[in-house]
Parts: sequence; C-alpha cells; structure tokens
Amino acid sequence: MKILVTHSYFLRFDAKQWKQQQPYAPLATLYAVSVLENLNHDVVFTDMMFAKSADEIIPHLQKHKPDIVLIYDDGFNYLTKMCLTNMREACFSMINSSKQSQCKVIVSSSDSTDHSDEYLKHGADFIVVGEGETTLKLLVEKIENNDLDYTEVAGLRFLNDGKMVTTPPRDVIRELDSIPLPAWDKIDMQSYKHAWQKKWGYFSINITTTRGCPFKCNWCAKPIYGNRYNVRSAALVVDELVMLKKKLNYNHVWFCDDIFGLKPGWIKQFAEAIKSRNLKIKFKIQCRADLLLEENNIQWLAQAGCDEVWMGAESGSQKILDAMDKGTKIEQIELATALLKKHGIKPCFFLQFGYPGEIKEDILMTLNMVNKLQPFDIGVSVSYPLPGTKFYETVKSQLSQKSNWSDSDELALMFKNTYPSSFYKELHRYLHRKFRGRQGVSAWQKIASFKRINLGQLKSAVVMPYHFVQQFYHQIQLQKFDFKV
Repeated sequence: MKILVTHSYFLRFDAKQWKQQQPYAPLATLYAVSVLENLNHDVVFTDMMFAKSADEIIPHLQKHKPDIVLIYDDGFNYLTKMCLTNMREACFSMINSSKQSQCKVIVSSSDSTDHSDEYLKHGADFIVVGEGETTLKLLVEKIENNDLDYTEVAGLRFLNDGKMVTTPPRDVIRELDSIPLPAWDKIDMQSYKHAWQKKWGYFSINITTTRGCPFKCNWCAKPIYGNRYNVRSAALVVDELVMLKKKLNYNHVWFCDDIFGLKPGWIKQFAEAIKSRNLKIKFKIQCRADLLLEENNIQWLAQAGCDEVWMGAESGSQKILDAMDKGTKIEQIELATALLKKHGIKPCFFLQFGYPGEIKEDILMTLNMVNKLQPFDIGVSVSYPLPGTKFYETVKSQLSQKSNWSDSDELALMFKNTYPSSFYKELHRYLHRKFRGRQGVSAWQKIASFKRINLGQLKSAVVMPYHFVQQFYHQIQLQKFDFKV
C-alpha cells in the first residue's frame, strides 16, 4: 500500500508568519509518517511548508501514484488550531487533485474535525477525529484489505449514502513512549535551517514532551489531544534532543507542548537528564504562571537551559481572567515574572483583548500590567471563538457572516463587544509599537553604559524613533473611539 503523506499548512499563505520566517517542522505529520513506516507501508512524505501553491502536490501524485493521500496537520502547532481559511482552501485543492488521481483521501486536522461536513463534501473519504496514530493504523488496514465496515474503527467520520457517519471517540494514547519518534529522516530540514539562519542567525527546532491539557480555559479548543494530559519520559526526550543535535546541529528548541512540565517532578528529572548527558541547549516553553511557582520549577528550568517562558497572561484584569475560567491570579503572573527574571529567563506574555464583558478599564489594566512587568516579548491577539468551547457557544449566534480568520494577522473581532473590530486592530498596533519603542530605549541605555548588546538590541535601538512615531499615530487613532492611553 503506497501512501503519500502531507499537510495543509503553507507558510506563504500566512503573510505574518512568512515575514516572521520562523518555520517549524510539521511534527504531528512526521509522527504519522513514522507510525505508517513501522507498519511496513510504502510511505512518501511531501512537505508543503515552503510551497507556493497547493498545486505543487500534483507532480508528486503523478510521480508516486499513491493509493492513499493522507493530509495530516500538525496538532502541536497552535497556528493550525486557528483553522485559517487560507489553509482550508489549500486543503480542499489538494483533496481535489488527489481524487482526480483516483486516491483515497484521509484528513486529520483541527479544522476538519470542526468542519467535517465541508471536507467530506469536497471529496475527503475519511476524517480522523482526535489523536490519530491508532485510528490511522486500523483505517489503513481496512482499506488495504478492502474491508468496508469502517464503523468498527473508532475516531472516524465518513459519508454513507450521503450522510455523515461518526464512529465512537477513541481513547488517547497514555503511554507516549510507545509511539515511534518522528520521521526526521523524511524531511529536508536544511530549508528550515536556511530560513532561520538567514533571518535570525540561529536555528530552532520543535519537539514535544506531552499531549493534551487538563485545564478548563473556556476559549481554548483541544480537538486533537483533548483534556487528558500524558507525558513522555524525561530520559526519552533527552535522548531525542541528543540525537537531533548530532543530526541537525540546532541552536535552539521550542517545546511546543500546550503546557510544559505539569507532572510533578518532571522538570527536575528533565534538568538532571540534560546535565547527565552533558547537553547544552537553549529552549522556550509555554507554561502557566501558577505552575511555574511550584516545586522550584523556575530554578530547574534555568538549570536545564530555558531561555524564554511564554505565559498565558491574557489580561491584567482579574475579572476577565475569572470570566475565562483561567484559574490564575494577577499576583501569580507578577511573581512568576519576577522569579523568571531573577533566574535569567525571559518572561513573555500571550495577551488577549476583546473577551466578552471586557471594558475600557479592563484594557487599561492589561496595558498597565505590561508597562509594570516589562516582559521580554508579547504576543497580542483578540478573542477567537473556536468550536467545542464554552466561549464559542456563547457567541456562535453572531458568527453567521464569518467564523474564521483568513490568516493569523487578520485580528477580526467576529462578535459584538464594547468596541468594534477596527478598534482592536489599532490597539494591537499601538501596544506593539509602544513595547518595541521601550525595548529601543533599553538598548540605548545599555549603549550609553558601554554594556554589550546583541544584534537584535542594536536593531531595536536604531528603529526606536520609528516605533515612537507609529505609537503616537495609533494613540491618536484610538482617541477616535473615545479611548485615551
């Protein structure tokens, strides 16, 4: 059975991410390739990360003549969870090309889970729902044996006489160490390395240590790995890091877990394994403020080589955090930020504006929190309703016109709130310009004190006047909404 495996994330189709030039390998896709290879299938991997068009799959279809085309998106990358319409249309195009080549088409992604009927109507034969490795094994076996009773395979959706059939959900894999490592040998990582080094001067790779997140933030969708939290052993993670260091010679690692190090004692085990293997790495993670404050976690992270921690700070208003069911306190964000800085780790904030009930005072609290705590970096978005969440159910009646962004920089508010969508775009631009301007001031202070700075800090110093001019412009634009900062 010949299987062509690909994904539907095209870096060029997201202008913000293409400009950013921080491409990461489609990790979940590589896991799927590895699982299928272990079953002795003839597997071909086609990477669409740098493709200019969805039609670039056609020569691969003509060359390899696969029996099955598997479009398996990277459920570890939060960008794929956003279900951007540019990627959806690209996937529909690849489905159409595959069907013209007489292939069975299987799709596994957050968007196909949320909109299975659309994908099936566009020609997909099967949608894999939830964690895919076990479902994929059983489904391919059915296809290979011409066994048409697909209802026996949990975690599937398909059409039967024009009606969508959904089989029972599949339990998640609890023993993550049992899953073979991603098929790193199947991907041309030199393209990724070139992009990183050309723009940033170093090379970052992504790996994962966990699956799922047990917390209940009511805007966070978990269509693939769900609320169960399962963990790889620290020793096996470090083995993979050592292997990839020899193979790829990376400079930096992004641990792309939804939440890093939740299992008690795991971060300590990881730090000790790093030390025992004499591995020197710099890495970034995503974590919660409250978790960081437990069991000397920050100290162990620093020992392991952690360079950045991205916290879901979300808001400087406790009222909004409580409305989100976030489960964290402003005081915890403040303390975690201070401790990270103390241990030489850069605290970074994910911020979210526009959550229902947010008013001017709440926004000002968030701006003040950023000014007060001065994180190393920020990621700013507006509240984005995804199917399967309590938040989505609250606002879905307002989503008839539009329910997804085209790309990650669209920042459209798709429901009614205190301010219109145009306000949040101005707020986003204002905050970023102010933040970058303050980074420039800090760089100039170091220069004036004859302190050593890196290339990034030098750039911040040079473009500081531009950021301040733009900050003033967006500040004036915000006043049109009766909003003064």
